[in-house]
Amino acid sequence: TLIRGNCLQHRTLATMSSTVEKLLSPQTYKTAGSNIMASMSAYYKPLFRSGSVKPLWHIMLATSIVMYTASYQYKGIAVQELRREKALALEEYYEKHGKSGHH
Repeated sequence: TLIRGNCLQHRTLATMSSTVEKLLSPQTYKTAGSNIMASMSAYYKPLFRSGSVKPLWHIMLATSIVMYTASYQYKGIAVQELRREKALALEEYYEKHGKSGHH
């Protein structure tokens, strides 16, 4: 069983190394990109030719997702830090002056 386990371990290591090689290979991404473009062309070309509104909606949705993600990624973190800073300042103010319902 020791030899058998070692052989299994060797196969697992070989599979992992081949997976890493595939992830690092530019050809993997070129192939994936060309497959995506071919499938999108096959899907959208008839829709464009027929004058369907579906491609427009898909483009609008994709643009919204990209813009929201980019906006959150760049601005969201700064906004969260500012909110934490304001909350801390408000806590310090209440600690010094007390918290009352009146101005």
